[in-house]
Amino acid sequence: MHSRKGRWIPYAKLAVAVIGSYVMLYPLLWMLSASFKPKSEIFKDASLLPKTVTLENYINGWQGVNGISFGQFFSNSFVLVILAIIGNILTCSMAAYAFARLDFSMKKVLFAVMLASLMLPHHVTLIPQYIFFYQLHWIDTYLPLLVPKFLAAESFFIFLMVQFIRGLPHELDQAATVDGCGPIQTFTRIIFPLLLPALVTTAIFTFIWTWNDFFSQLIYISDPQKFTVTLALRSFLDSMGESSWGYLFAMSVLSLLPIFLFFVFSQRLLIEGISTTGLKG
Repeated sequence: MHSRKGRWIPYAKLAVAVIGSYVMLYPLLWMLSASFKPKSEIFKDASLLPKTVTLENYINGWQGVNGISFGQFFSNSFVLVILAIIGNILTCSMAAYAFARLDFSMKKVLFAVMLASLMLPHHVTLIPQYIFFYQLHWIDTYLPLLVPKFLAAESFFIFLMVQFIRGLPHELDQAATVDGCGPIQTFTRIIFPLLLPALVTTAIFTFIWTWNDFFSQLIYISDPQKFTVTLALRSFLDSMGESSWGYLFAMSVLSLLPIFLFFVFSQRLLIEGISTTGLKG
């Protein structure tokens, strides 16, 4: 009797997993279906299979808003994401190397302050940062979104790389010193190449977070020509007039494709990077 009951356990687990997956994916599947429906059927028909399939939402949605093509918004987002990745990889790796390998005054205090900054909500620093950037005349530019990336402002990535570097043998540094390498050469020739798993993890998270960022971009960018994808999607919703729901859903589907493809092709590296950085220390 016990063996018969045991046979059904895997099938029960599979059924629960399938139902749970369907519940979690239903909003995404509904949005995908709605993007192919005519405007008159989007909210009248709740089924996932559209009765009438049309590409009108994609064609008209790609034309953008305010006479600006949606391709321009994609271009703005990609430029912002690529520069953010470069900034985080370069500066966070250097800061992590300094904390993990170099000796300097107030090292422990500064490291503690860096960790404490992880616990601060973004809204706490929003107003002081905005005032600071306003005085620098950086509002309505990408500088408030990019300059901090090139100043090692992402404490999470610094901590991630510190944990990884601490797991590397100190004999590597000693051998480089014997060969005549200074701290900079040791970092560029020895440590930085070995940081590849942590660097890949940093690049992936930076891509996802920057691409999906809405609040910071909404605060600092007001020129439609500089809008990113997230800001452009908001433009389809008009609180005073008629909202273009079909165009919004169609462009939302397209905006998810870069993240989906990036994650699919880098999933193995992401798991490897997390497993080799988060468990050391």
